[in-house]
Amino acid sequence: MHDNAGGTSVDTPAPARAADEIRATAQGGAPVPLSVLDLVTVGSGSTAGQALRTSVDLARLAERRGYHRHWVAEHHSMPGVASSSPAVILAHLAAHTERIRLGSGGVMLPNHAPLVIAEQFGTLEALAPGRVDLGLGRAPGTDGATAAALRRADGLGSEAGGEGADDFPQQLAELTRFLDDDFPDGHPYARIHAVPGPVQATAPGGVQSAARPPVWLLGSSGFSARLAGVLGLPFAFAHHFSARNTVPALDLYRDSFRPSKVLDAPYALIGVAALASDDAREARRQVMTGVLSMLRLRTGRPGLIPAPEEAEAYDFGPMEREFVEGRLADVVHGTPDEVRAGLDALQKRTGADELMITTNAHGGEARLRSYELIADAYGLPG
Repeated sequence: MHDNAGGTSVDTPAPARAADEIRATAQGGAPVPLSVLDLVTVGSGSTAGQALRTSVDLARLAERRGYHRHWVAEHHSMPGVASSSPAVILAHLAAHTERIRLGSGGVMLPNHAPLVIAEQFGTLEALAPGRVDLGLGRAPGTDGATAAALRRADGLGSEAGGEGADDFPQQLAELTRFLDDDFPDGHPYARIHAVPGPVQATAPGGVQSAARPPVWLLGSSGFSARLAGVLGLPFAFAHHFSARNTVPALDLYRDSFRPSKVLDAPYALIGVAALASDDAREARRQVMTGVLSMLRLRTGRPGLIPAPEEAEAYDFGPMEREFVEGRLADVVHGTPDEVRAGLDALQKRTGADELMITTNAHGGEARLRSYELIADAYGLPG
């Protein structure tokens, strides 16, 4: 217990709590903790409401089976991805779970005012104390035109008169100040407070904990890797769509790392695309639905996740087949034993401290079954 100018709060010391909320313990026979990255995918013939219900089922399954985190990724203007509002989804998941950590994987900081993010995640912390993560990315999570619409600017980046990825370090510093409620005297924002937040612990009669969600930096290249290292923050790398950059980015993060009040040593997780099925051919069949969906997105034809039958019937051209083979090589798929072997090999090659599994398929049943089978393969609890 510690006294302050306006009230009393009971809390674990901030550095100790921050490290405890970042680092995790492997369960069963897994080499490192396993977690979930959820894109809230919508298959053809289905609805966003059904996809969101699947996310609730997935969060409950993940909690029951010993997965450590359930993160939701921000995407926009993609018919097959219903995760445009991570904070809203996370609040819903918090109401249906009790222990699993929930977070953004991530919120795209350039799309939002830092104060708004601090308020949203302060609210989530109040709803689910001690189990909220704030993962931040510097990409828009969409195409340039949609990013401009989100930011209400004529263009992207500082040169267009708005804030873009180039302003990420400054935006991050501002967000951190709002989260900690510690703008210095004389700063234009010194009298502005993110509520819910630490100010309620120091206000007269305040008893609220001053704790706030730990910040993670996300990336698919070296920029955020270096920044996370310099700031002593945990780092999450998007191996699932930037596999060739994984090892260089993690090396850069570790080489750049400076101990901070948050971490005394690096901690890095990687996002991994994986799908397990009782039959290897069925696993490939399910994976192909996500591959075709990504192909259409990359060629300007975004849509719902196609059914396996549609993916099987699709006539891939020569260049498209090259794309497909490249994507298949980056998705760990097959029987549960094959997926376990693939994940083990990936963890050993990268030295990742945590594996965050994302499973994209047409139907929720196939996704849920895959996470269950992977948990079984590692002997996770439940």
